[in-house]
Amino acid sequence: MLPHKLISLITLFFFFTCLLIPPSSSSSGVLSSITKDHETLLYTLSLYLNSPPQLTNLLLDLSASYSWIDCSNSFTHRSISCNSPLCSVIGSRTCAKCFHSPNHDDCSTSPCVLSPLNPVTHKSSTGKAIVESIALPVTDGRNPGQLRGFSEFFLSCSKKSLLKGLTKGVAGLAGLGRSRFSLTTQVSTSFSSTHTFALCLSGSPSAPGVAFFGSAGPYYFLPEIDLSKTLRYTPLIPNPVHSDYFINLTSIKVNGVTVQLNQNISAVDQQGFGGTKLSTITPYTTLQSNIYSAFTETFVNESAKLNLTVTNPVEPFKVCYNADEVLDTKVGPTVPTVDLVMDNDDVFWRIFGSNSMVRIVRNDVDVWCLGFLDGGIKTETSIIIGGHQMENNLLQFDLEQEKLGFSSSVLAYSTSCSNFNFTTRGNLS
Repeated sequence: MLPHKLISLITLFFFFTCLLIPPSSSSSGVLSSITKDHETLLYTLSLYLNSPPQLTNLLLDLSASYSWIDCSNSFTHRSISCNSPLCSVIGSRTCAKCFHSPNHDDCSTSPCVLSPLNPVTHKSSTGKAIVESIALPVTDGRNPGQLRGFSEFFLSCSKKSLLKGLTKGVAGLAGLGRSRFSLTTQVSTSFSSTHTFALCLSGSPSAPGVAFFGSAGPYYFLPEIDLSKTLRYTPLIPNPVHSDYFINLTSIKVNGVTVQLNQNISAVDQQGFGGTKLSTITPYTTLQSNIYSAFTETFVNESAKLNLTVTNPVEPFKVCYNADEVLDTKVGPTVPTVDLVMDNDDVFWRIFGSNSMVRIVRNDVDVWCLGFLDGGIKTETSIIIGGHQMENNLLQFDLEQEKLGFSSSVLAYSTSCSNFNFTTRGNLS
């Protein structure tokens, strides 16, 4: 009789091998629509869960290592026990005794329990680990097609109370972090496609953006513009602790003028502190206080050269300008450009006014405010690039070559992230 550990390894190998069975499809990946809730400033990703498939909305979290849902209305999932090799890999604390003594009496019947986290309220819950059926529309980069699914999607149940603070109507969270159990990794593995996904967030209240999974392109947006050809690349930096996506941001320029900083903004220590990461949970880019002060001082100085005068700020922002003093262009208000410089001066993510500024019209106030916030003196991450700065920018996460592709504002190409054609092509399978 085979030892239990060997059986577990064989089972785990078989599980992942099953996910690698090639699908019969001519498409290059699958996709999901992304909508923004303007009350919470959070993003929702749509997919199909359960059998038969039911359209389900989940909070999009670029950092979470796995997904979770409120299981109170789900009856088709299958629970995972403590002696499952999957439970061992995910590292359930409640099942620790079974990892060392898998033949313990309770190990085959006790559920594998996880601790899903609400990233908005920072509260966690407990929930059993489950596998569920999932489906997403295939795509050729131009349109969605028929649904493609697999039945072994790993995620966690949660208590209904964990939904507090999230967008109304969501059933849980879609984790897209750097993890073998994230949505993007499981989809790419199960469909034998490239471990690459792309996000194009829309700020429109009426038209969604789009996420592509298992596709390195093309990504066509009306009028027939392949945004995959606009990308520049920078390495993704591993973090020893967190599943977030970090980039090697070395300096910031405002209208070509380097912001004078007295610290290394790219360094990440062994405890995971420091560096620059991307977040779909943080609405506006947040900078550690010293960085924020130097950045806003440079921005105000460069704005003065454009004859812009700072006016009374509107919370939560500190730097605002009267809207009637600011000219508007197809890439937003005419203000100093902000360049996030990576690696060297030749690789930079340019932020135009549409992403650096926020329009506030309230009572008798009409102002454009600098959409960057002071994160405080003691921050875990030096710079967090928020959702507003990512909108109408195509971002491609290549997890095979460990690099981030970024387009800068697609408005410069006379399109937007809300310009993907979601008209379904029934012959695309």
